[in-house]
Amino acid sequence: MMRVTQEEGARPIRLWTADVEPEAMQQLRNVARLPFIHPHGVAGMPDVHYGIGATVGSVVATQGAIIPAAVGVDIGCGMNALRTSLTASDLPDSLLDIRRQIERDIPLGAGGAAESRRWPDESLPARLGEIERKHPGVAKHHAERQIGSLGSGNHFIEVCLDESQDVWIMLHSGSRGVGNLFGRYFIERAKKRMEQYFVTLPDADLAYFPEETEDFGDYIDAVSWAQDYALENRRQMMALVVAALRRHIATPFEITQEAINCHHNYVERETHFGRNVWVTRKGAIRALSGELGIIPGSMGQRSYIVRGKGNPDSYHSCSHGAGRRMSRKAARKRFTVADLVAQTEGVECRKDDAVLDELPSAYKPIDEVIANQTDLVEVVHTLKQVLCVKGA
Repeated sequence: MMRVTQEEGARPIRLWTADVEPEAMQQLRNVARLPFIHPHGVAGMPDVHYGIGATVGSVVATQGAIIPAAVGVDIGCGMNALRTSLTASDLPDSLLDIRRQIERDIPLGAGGAAESRRWPDESLPARLGEIERKHPGVAKHHAERQIGSLGSGNHFIEVCLDESQDVWIMLHSGSRGVGNLFGRYFIERAKKRMEQYFVTLPDADLAYFPEETEDFGDYIDAVSWAQDYALENRRQMMALVVAALRRHIATPFEITQEAINCHHNYVERETHFGRNVWVTRKGAIRALSGELGIIPGSMGQRSYIVRGKGNPDSYHSCSHGAGRRMSRKAARKRFTVADLVAQTEGVECRKDDAVLDELPSAYKPIDEVIANQTDLVEVVHTLKQVLCVKGA
């Protein structure tokens, strides 16, 4: 449940967990002291943890300014999930061939790109061209070839079973290299603007664009494009995963749950407490009353399909996942491949050193994260992974 803390001269910080590392708490305090934060303050979700500039698992509502680092460099990162008419009994005894098919069909890893891909229509390349003309520094990307690709790190593709043994497909990815390029470019541009105007900040990564400036408009154009690209990226991957299952499962199947496709690193214009504001969710999803969302666990854990309760205290938001409890470096020091094998028992996935830092113990317990936000969402389905593809 929610607790509130506030320092003199700062906006309140509303938290849905007591498990906040000191570095993350300081980041929340830094944001709460900015002059353009909504009077309601900053929201920290149950999976809140240290990030670059702004805390991962935070919701920041601003008036008259946007902080590019609060959105981050994985712009539009989010989730896509759908339910099929398949049940557990329709799956083959071994899911290895399906995993290998997905790994062949979908480019994986940080630089993963297809030999050829096609834009869904002319709107995305046309808008991208306008951004590149104004900002040639963002032109070196592989956006067309990377659409329909996974990326690396905590991005994944999974086949899951719900409490009724229905088969779900779920995946996690964003705007790939082009979004990363946009994010880094505009974060550095904002820092230079702060230097030009002699603006002193508690953290240089909180550099911002005032709303009346040209930079602000250019950033909104770029981030909106990247968010649309991320949605399309997930749509194309989902189609490829469905096709892979059809190749290896004899039972014909249909899609019985329309795809839930939601961002958890993004910014959009919203109205809260009577004010029109820019809401940045970095590691958080929107949870309007009745709105479906996805809160995934880590490899080998559970994931949840949830329905929002529209809680205004969180700016109608909830957590985006389990949230890391330790850095990748710390996880590699503490755990072994044997730990990974044990913690992913029963899941068809890679069990090698390349994905060691993604094992479940590197993350907060997903059940605890869910329990801390019963006033934000209700659980609709509980999913258990049986296959997981990582982009490492």
